[in-house]
Amino acid sequence: MITRTLREIANACGGRLSDIQYENLQVHAVEIDTRKLHEGCLFVPFAGERFDGHDFVGTALEQGAQAAFWPVHRAQPEVNGALILVDDPLLALQRLAASVLRESGVRVVGVTGSNGKTTTKDMIAAVLSARYKVHKTNGNYNNHIGLPLTILQMDVDTDIIVLEMGMSSRGEIELLSSIACPEVAVITNIGDAHLLQLGSRDEIARAKLEIVSSLSEGGLLVSNGDEPLITQVLKEASTIQPKKMSQVRFGFEQDNDIYATGIMLNARGTIFTTSTSDQASYFIPLLGQHNVSNALAAMAVARYFDVPEEEMDAQLRNLVVTGMRTEVIEGVTGLTIINDAYNASPTAVRAALELFDLMSGFRQKAVVLGDMLELGPEEVNLHRLIGHEFERMKIDYLYTYGPLAAEIASAASAYMPAERVKAFQDKEELVQELVSVLTPRDLVLVKGSRGMRLEEVVRSLRDTAL
Repeated sequence: MITRTLREIANACGGRLSDIQYENLQVHAVEIDTRKLHEGCLFVPFAGERFDGHDFVGTALEQGAQAAFWPVHRAQPEVNGALILVDDPLLALQRLAASVLRESGVRVVGVTGSNGKTTTKDMIAAVLSARYKVHKTNGNYNNHIGLPLTILQMDVDTDIIVLEMGMSSRGEIELLSSIACPEVAVITNIGDAHLLQLGSRDEIARAKLEIVSSLSEGGLLVSNGDEPLITQVLKEASTIQPKKMSQVRFGFEQDNDIYATGIMLNARGTIFTTSTSDQASYFIPLLGQHNVSNALAAMAVARYFDVPEEEMDAQLRNLVVTGMRTEVIEGVTGLTIINDAYNASPTAVRAALELFDLMSGFRQKAVVLGDMLELGPEEVNLHRLIGHEFERMKIDYLYTYGPLAAEIASAASAYMPAERVKAFQDKEELVQELVSVLTPRDLVLVKGSRGMRLEEVVRSLRDTAL
């Protein structure tokens, strides 16, 4: 974090010090977890379902915290140290992050979308790192708490910060955008995640387009041009957007500003060519057309920041992304596992299946699918529709885990032999069945919503001799 005195912090977040004697003490970091405290940090307490961080403020100060936020509506505790009295600790944290970001002059890239935002964020950070000092969201620290913490963790010499913005309901992206005020906003796609909360893809599109509500004047929107809902919502009178906003559209259709002209998979990743580059081809160590789309978005951002093509290519070739996203793992006896167990929606599952269907050179191919969560009243039908995808796919085994995923197996059984389509409610039984039919020369895809914890299946397959 860029160093601030307690007086500066109080002014930035609209608070006041409990005692003016502390005003010149300096803070070098912000923490919300007492287990991670260190000398000179600011402790921000939150009240959770299982605990109340305000109960630990005294302990935090004793353990070396320089100060702590404290809500003015609560009785002030007797502690040995500085308190910054604020209306609300969360709001104060957000105000502080916004203030630090504005004063730093760091340029901001915001990334949202139904699928692929974490991978795209990683790709953008990678290509920009060729020329700039870049700070990015760690993992999926992309909500109303994680985003301000990410800002406050950046180094003083940061040139560009790449912020992932997640949401589950309307207004959340608008809040994050108001904190970050991005110069560049990226929308990867409009999928069907969060249908439970929002009810329709139109509403999901409106929620994602909130990212341009605080885009800087003359800023750039980089969006998926294959998605007509983005254009539709941008034309709506209720969509808040800045003056003189420029746009770059990416995708696979030829009316986009940048589109893929060719794609080829190999065992290590994906090779592709684009419509806008003299570069012969690009390579990413990730599998699938959807990751090419993510790369096109990153390349559009890199061009905006004047990163040369050859440097983009080098950064993409050596890309490292957040785990459990189309991650290729080799088992102890040679089994190839595609670990895509971080999240799942109908759009994401279809993309993974299309990728999997294209892969060749294996003796057998098996798919493990878990429940897709938060899909709302149509969840059963949406799972059954995934099952019908197997009519056109050359896949040897389909195993599912969870009560909703069982609907996938039920629908797919119309197209596959009964003994090769099975639904499980127990992971150990699922793994035992997989081990009984797979060989070291086979390929298996594992995908499901994060709450299904299918990474446990991945680990078992990785460590078991076939």
